[in-house]
Amino acid sequence: MTKDVPEQGSFSAKDYHDPPPAPFIDPGELTKWSFYRAVIAEFVATLLFLYITVLTVIGYKAQTDPAKNLDQCGGVGILGIAWAFGGMIFVLVYCTAGISGGHINPAVTFGLFLARKVSLIRAFMYMVAQCLGAICGVGLVKAFHKTYYNNYGGGANELADGYNKGTGLGAEIIGTFVLVYTVFSATDPKRSARDSHVPVLAPLPIGFAVFMVHLATIPITGTGINPARSLGAAVIYNKEKAWDDQWIFWVGPFIGAAIAAFYHQFILRAGAVKALGSFRSSSHV
Repeated sequence: MTKDVPEQGSFSAKDYHDPPPAPFIDPGELTKWSFYRAVIAEFVATLLFLYITVLTVIGYKAQTDPAKNLDQCGGVGILGIAWAFGGMIFVLVYCTAGISGGHINPAVTFGLFLARKVSLIRAFMYMVAQCLGAICGVGLVKAFHKTYYNNYGGGANELADGYNKGTGLGAEIIGTFVLVYTVFSATDPKRSARDSHVPVLAPLPIGFAVFMVHLATIPITGTGINPARSLGAAVIYNKEKAWDDQWIFWVGPFIGAAIAAFYHQFILRAGAVKALGSFRSSSHV
């Protein structure tokens, strides 16, 4: 008599269990050093992210300034800017994933909060740290390169000429959906258990998602998909256009993150079916 052999790609129930959802509010976190260490890690990572990426944007504009008759094909180009954003996310997520989860983005934090991966207290403190880190990172750029910073837009996100606000909002929603969906997929513990024979470094697809979204949306909005990034540049640059468009870079990413969280948790992971089945079972008791 032969034993049943699981199909290829399947896994035993003993090999995987869904982690319990994070408490909605967990005051106990406030008494732990690991919590504050994670908040500090988010602050520093976002500071470094904004410093390197905004400096790259300003450097590119300075190298291709038409008023100086410079080579318009010089500098790193849009491709290089996209690589700077995607590459820094790869590096920083790799460095901080084991400490804070490597969010570096309020939209990512919001999506993970909706999926019950982090508590409300942790989500709020992460977002505060990310925004403060972004402001400080852009502030460093301005401190070191004040003339270039003021002359070349400060790295601020603004809706490009020829696009209406609806188009900009849509670009931010879809771009953030791609990013947060990738975050959920790359960090899914079920995937890790099922595909343990395939070593996938989670920061790599996340960084590539940021890279690809920047290629598509830099010409439209300069690519936000990260409210802290947009806020930090707007605060330090402090021009009317950057503030007029600021809402796009908060509403769009938060909507995109919410859709990604719903899609992954309730469609791909069949969370709605499980919840309905649990409700039906309890109703017959």
